[in-house]
Amino acid sequence: MKSHHLATLIVLALTLSSVAQDDEFTVNAEARSAFIWGSDSLPGAVSAIVKDPLSGKAIYKLSYSGIEVSAKFGYERIGRGIAGDLLAYTTTISNGTGRDVSVRYGGVSVDGQQAMPLWVLSAEDKVLGPDRKKTWALSRIHCFTTGFLPDDNIFLPIAPSKVFTVPRKTAMSFSTVIKDPRNYGMRCSVEGCYPVGITRYFINVNGKDYVFVWEGQSAVYCGE
Repeated sequence: MKSHHLATLIVLALTLSSVAQDDEFTVNAEARSAFIWGSDSLPGAVSAIVKDPLSGKAIYKLSYSGIEVSAKFGYERIGRGIAGDLLAYTTTISNGTGRDVSVRYGGVSVDGQQAMPLWVLSAEDKVLGPDRKKTWALSRIHCFTTGFLPDDNIFLPIAPSKVFTVPRKTAMSFSTVIKDPRNYGMRCSVEGCYPVGITRYFINVNGKDYVFVWEGQSAVYCGE
Protein backbone atom coordinates (compact mmCIF):
# COMPACT_ATOMS: atom_id res chain seq x y z
CA MET A 1 0.00 0.00 0.00
CA LYS A 2 2.82 2.40 0.88
CA SER A 3 4.57 1.72 -2.42
CA HIS A 4 1.31 2.41 -4.29
CA HIS A 5 0.91 5.83 -2.60
CA LEU A 6 4.56 6.64 -3.25
CA ALA A 7 4.24 5.78 -6.94
CA THR A 8 1.12 7.94 -7.20
CA LEU A 9 2.93 10.86 -5.58
CA ILE A 10 5.92 10.55 -7.90
CA VAL A 11 3.76 10.44 -11.04
CA LEU A 12 1.70 13.43 -9.92
CA ALA A 13 4.81 15.40 -9.00
CA LEU A 14 6.44 14.75 -12.38
CA THR A 15 3.23 15.67 -14.22
CA LEU A 16 2.88 19.01 -12.47
CA SER A 17 6.59 19.68 -12.82
CA SER A 18 6.38 19.29 -16.61
CA VAL A 19 3.29 21.52 -16.70
CA ALA A 20 5.13 24.18 -14.70
CA GLN A 21 7.95 24.23 -17.26
CA ASP A 22 5.52 24.76 -20.15
CA ASP A 23 3.74 27.76 -18.65
CA GLU A 24 5.81 30.65 -17.38
CA PHE A 25 5.24 31.93 -13.86
CA THR A 26 7.10 34.81 -12.28
CA VAL A 27 8.09 34.60 -8.63
CA ASN A 28 9.77 37.20 -6.47
CA ALA A 29 12.94 38.22 -8.33
CA GLU A 30 14.60 39.15 -5.06
CA ALA A 31 14.21 35.72 -3.55
CA ARG A 32 17.40 33.72 -3.46
CA SER A 33 15.55 30.46 -4.04
CA ALA A 34 12.14 29.08 -4.83
CA PHE A 35 10.63 25.73 -3.93
CA ILE A 36 8.11 24.42 -6.47
CA TRP A 37 5.85 21.63 -5.26
CA GLY A 38 6.76 18.39 -7.04
CA SER A 39 10.15 19.71 -8.17
CA ASP A 40 12.52 19.28 -5.23
CA SER A 41 15.67 20.61 -6.83
CA LEU A 42 17.22 22.32 -3.83
CA PRO A 43 18.93 20.18 -1.16
CA GLY A 44 16.58 19.44 1.71
CA ALA A 45 13.31 20.51 0.06
CA VAL A 46 10.65 17.78 0.25
CA SER A 47 7.24 17.64 -1.48
CA ALA A 48 4.41 15.54 -0.09
CA ILE A 49 0.70 15.07 -0.60
CA VAL A 50 -1.98 14.02 1.88
CA LYS A 51 -5.72 13.59 1.54
CA ASP A 52 -8.02 16.06 3.27
CA PRO A 53 -10.28 13.89 5.45
CA LEU A 54 -13.23 16.26 4.91
CA SER A 55 -13.15 16.81 1.13
CA GLY A 56 -11.05 13.88 -0.06
CA LYS A 57 -9.02 16.34 -2.13
CA ALA A 58 -5.26 16.81 -2.00
CA ILE A 59 -3.35 18.96 0.46
CA TYR A 60 0.10 19.80 -0.87
CA LYS A 61 3.03 20.13 1.53
CA LEU A 62 6.49 21.61 1.07
CA SER A 63 9.03 21.18 3.87
CA TYR A 64 12.45 22.71 4.27
CA SER A 65 14.77 23.09 7.25
CA GLY A 66 12.11 22.77 9.97
CA ILE A 67 9.44 24.78 8.13
CA GLU A 68 6.41 23.05 6.59
CA VAL A 69 4.05 24.92 4.26
CA SER A 70 0.79 23.17 3.37
CA ALA A 71 -1.71 24.48 0.84
CA LYS A 72 -5.29 23.88 -0.30
CA PHE A 73 -7.14 25.21 -3.35
CA GLY A 74 -10.89 25.81 -3.55
CA TYR A 75 -13.52 27.68 -5.54
CA GLU A 76 -17.13 28.85 -5.51
CA ARG A 77 -19.56 30.13 -8.09
CA ILE A 78 -20.59 33.79 -7.93
CA GLY A 79 -23.81 33.37 -9.88
CA ARG A 80 -25.22 32.54 -13.27
CA GLY A 81 -24.28 34.94 -16.02
CA ILE A 82 -21.50 36.54 -13.93
CA ALA A 83 -17.97 36.05 -15.24
CA GLY A 84 -15.11 35.37 -12.88
CA ASP A 85 -15.78 32.79 -10.19
CA LEU A 86 -13.97 33.04 -6.86
CA LEU A 87 -10.78 31.05 -6.36
CA ALA A 88 -9.65 30.45 -2.79
CA TYR A 89 -6.24 29.55 -1.40
CA THR A 90 -5.20 28.71 2.13
CA THR A 91 -1.69 27.99 3.37
CA THR A 92 -0.60 26.89 6.81
CA ILE A 93 2.98 27.56 7.94
CA SER A 94 4.19 25.23 10.68
CA ASN A 95 7.33 26.64 12.25
CA GLY A 96 9.30 23.81 13.82
CA THR A 97 12.46 25.85 14.16
CA GLY A 98 13.82 27.59 17.22
CA ARG A 99 13.30 31.08 15.82
CA ASP A 100 10.48 33.24 14.45
CA VAL A 101 9.92 33.20 10.68
CA SER A 102 8.59 35.96 8.43
CA VAL A 103 5.69 35.50 5.98
CA ARG A 104 4.79 37.73 3.03
CA TYR A 105 2.15 37.49 0.32
CA GLY A 106 3.51 36.11 -2.94
CA GLY A 107 1.12 36.02 -5.87
CA VAL A 108 -1.51 34.15 -7.90
CA SER A 109 -1.47 33.30 -11.59
CA VAL A 110 -4.31 31.62 -13.52
CA ASP A 111 -3.28 30.38 -16.96
CA GLY A 112 -0.57 33.03 -16.92
CA GLN A 113 -2.91 35.87 -15.90
CA GLN A 114 -2.08 37.39 -12.55
CA ALA A 115 -4.77 38.55 -10.14
CA MET A 116 -4.69 40.60 -6.97
CA PRO A 117 -6.39 39.51 -3.74
CA LEU A 118 -9.90 40.76 -3.13
CA TRP A 119 -10.81 43.25 -0.42
CA VAL A 120 -12.38 40.89 2.13
CA LEU A 121 -13.62 42.61 5.28
CA SER A 122 -15.63 41.66 8.30
CA ALA A 123 -18.80 43.46 9.32
CA GLU A 124 -16.85 45.49 11.89
CA ASP A 125 -14.48 46.98 9.30
CA LYS A 126 -15.39 50.38 7.86
CA VAL A 127 -14.35 51.43 4.37
CA LEU A 128 -15.20 54.90 3.07
CA GLY A 129 -15.04 56.48 -0.37
CA PRO A 130 -14.70 54.68 -3.73
CA ASP A 131 -12.90 51.66 -2.20
CA ARG A 132 -16.15 50.74 -0.48
CA LYS A 133 -17.56 49.43 -3.79
CA LYS A 134 -14.60 47.10 -4.23
CA THR A 135 -15.02 45.28 -0.94
CA TRP A 136 -16.49 41.85 -0.30
CA ALA A 137 -18.12 41.13 3.03
CA LEU A 138 -16.58 38.09 4.62
CA SER A 139 -20.06 36.71 5.23
CA ARG A 140 -20.76 36.75 1.45
CA ILE A 141 -17.93 34.35 0.63
CA HIS A 142 -19.03 30.79 1.32
CA CYS A 143 -15.48 29.44 1.35
CA PHE A 144 -15.14 31.33 4.64
CA THR A 145 -18.56 30.56 6.07
CA THR A 146 -18.19 26.83 5.33
CA GLY A 147 -14.88 26.76 7.19
CA PHE A 148 -12.69 25.92 4.19
CA LEU A 149 -10.81 29.21 4.58
CA PRO A 150 -9.67 30.42 8.02
CA ASP A 151 -10.45 34.10 8.56
CA ASP A 152 -7.79 35.02 11.11
CA ASN A 153 -5.09 36.10 8.59
CA ILE A 154 -6.33 37.29 5.19
CA PHE A 155 -4.05 38.74 2.53
CA LEU A 156 -5.49 42.02 1.18
CA PRO A 157 -4.37 44.21 -1.76
CA ILE A 158 -3.74 47.25 0.45
CA ALA A 159 -0.31 46.08 1.56
CA PRO A 160 0.98 42.99 -0.27
CA SER A 161 4.40 43.58 1.27
CA LYS A 162 3.05 43.40 4.83
CA VAL A 163 5.14 41.07 6.96
CA PHE A 164 3.55 38.53 9.31
CA THR A 165 5.50 36.64 11.95
CA VAL A 166 5.02 32.98 12.83
CA PRO A 167 6.55 32.40 16.30
CA ARG A 168 8.78 29.41 16.84
CA LYS A 169 7.13 26.05 17.48
CA THR A 170 3.71 27.34 16.36
CA ALA A 171 1.57 27.33 13.21
CA MET A 172 -0.46 30.03 11.45
CA SER A 173 -2.85 29.89 8.50
CA PHE A 174 -3.24 32.51 5.76
CA SER A 175 -6.07 32.93 3.25
CA THR A 176 -6.29 34.54 -0.18
CA VAL A 177 -9.35 34.99 -2.40
CA ILE A 178 -9.23 36.19 -6.01
CA LYS A 179 -11.78 36.62 -8.78
CA ASP A 180 -10.90 34.41 -11.74
CA PRO A 181 -9.49 36.87 -14.33
CA ARG A 182 -10.80 34.78 -17.26
CA ASN A 183 -14.28 34.59 -18.78
CA TYR A 184 -14.16 30.87 -19.43
CA GLY A 185 -12.88 29.60 -16.13
CA MET A 186 -15.45 26.87 -15.36
CA ARG A 187 -16.27 23.56 -17.01
CA CYS A 188 -19.40 21.60 -16.13
CA SER A 189 -20.46 18.03 -16.84
CA VAL A 190 -22.60 15.33 -15.24
CA GLU A 191 -19.78 14.90 -12.72
CA GLY A 192 -20.06 18.53 -11.60
CA CYS A 193 -18.26 21.81 -12.25
CA TYR A 194 -14.62 22.66 -11.72
CA PRO A 195 -12.13 25.37 -12.79
CA VAL A 196 -10.19 24.71 -15.97
CA GLY A 197 -6.54 25.45 -16.64
CA ILE A 198 -3.57 25.77 -14.32
CA THR A 199 -3.42 27.94 -11.22
CA ARG A 200 -0.27 28.84 -9.36
CA TYR A 201 0.01 30.34 -5.91
CA PHE A 202 3.12 31.24 -3.96
CA ILE A 203 3.90 32.58 -0.54
CA ASN A 204 7.22 33.93 0.74
CA VAL A 205 8.55 32.45 3.97
CA ASN A 206 11.89 33.69 5.32
CA GLY A 207 12.89 35.04 1.90
CA LYS A 208 12.08 31.85 0.00
CA ASP A 209 9.12 31.42 -2.36
CA TYR A 210 7.01 28.30 -1.82
CA VAL A 211 5.16 27.68 -5.10
CA PHE A 212 2.11 25.42 -5.50
CA VAL A 213 0.72 24.37 -8.89
CA TRP A 214 -2.79 22.96 -9.30
CA GLU A 215 -4.85 21.64 -12.15
CA GLY A 216 -8.49 22.75 -11.98
CA GLN A 217 -9.91 19.29 -11.20
CA SER A 218 -8.06 19.27 -7.88
CA ALA A 219 -9.99 22.28 -6.53
CA VAL A 220 -12.39 21.83 -3.63
CA TYR A 221 -15.88 23.24 -4.11
CA CYS A 222 -16.42 25.31 -0.97
CA GLY A 223 -19.59 27.16 -1.99
CA GLU A 224 -23.12 26.54 -0.84
